[in-house]
Amino acid sequence: MNFLKFLPPCLALLLLGTPLLSQEEAPRIRMTYHGREVHFPQDPRQFKGWRHYGQNTPLWEVSAELPKDVFTFARLSYPHRRGGRWTADYPEADLNFSFRLHQLTSVQVSPFPVILDIDAERLRHHPFLYVSEPGHMDLTTAQARILRDYMLNGGFIMIDDFWGNDEWKGFEPIFKKIWPDRGYTELQPDHPIFHCVYDLPTPPQIHSNVYWQEMNQHGKTNMHNEIRPESATPHFRAVFDDRHRMVMLICLNNDLGDGWEQEQSDPWYFTHVSEKHAYPLGINIVFYALTH
Repeated sequence: MNFLKFLPPCLALLLLGTPLLSQEEAPRIRMTYHGREVHFPQDPRQFKGWRHYGQNTPLWEVSAELPKDVFTFARLSYPHRRGGRWTADYPEADLNFSFRLHQLTSVQVSPFPVILDIDAERLRHHPFLYVSEPGHMDLTTAQARILRDYMLNGGFIMIDDFWGNDEWKGFEPIFKKIWPDRGYTELQPDHPIFHCVYDLPTPPQIHSNVYWQEMNQHGKTNMHNEIRPESATPHFRAVFDDRHRMVMLICLNNDLGDGWEQEQSDPWYFTHVSEKHAYPLGINIVFYALTH
């Protein structure tokens, strides 16, 4: 699939006048990860927390006239039960997707993705929020209300990177805590979110690079998540507000974040997964969220 060079100008105009925060925003400083303190620098390119680093992601200039009128990729930091990982695919997924969105569209994009706690004041500056590996998410009633209010007041949450019935069952009580009076709608292949920028013939399923390396080399994989029978079909479950605006999209049996994070893992993976599915679908989701 050939990438489009520009989105319709209405998307760029939509962002103007919305005071989103960029590199000047106070960063999340540290967390405890596997018993050790991990620091989150203001520029994720300088992150040194674990095996993968994002220091090679390009920097770019934003408009000098409107330096804060930019789209900033925001990742949610949430409390979790044992085994939870809101940091999955960080920082490369955040950096690479921000760069590709800047490179391939006319949207003004901040080169500095951010991490947000569940804080109403900080959340209100960001219309798009990414949540990874929600199967072990653990929210209080107050935190669930903050996220619900964020969405009903104009925000959009994309939930990604979880597989199978067990992980869905782990997330379902949190979903009901956020939405005690709403359900979700299964999106069909003809929904505009799959066609609004890139025309995706079928809703794609993005597997990890490890999965595809095993499949390409051995014709099989021993991965726990991605070979479960109930994981074979991707599900896109959307929540709508009273005006029928989509406020949450749940990408079950999918891992767009890995398609962004691992674009440099090997040329085959970039061509057949990142370029063909992960970036087109991600750009479609952002475009749809910001224009509907």
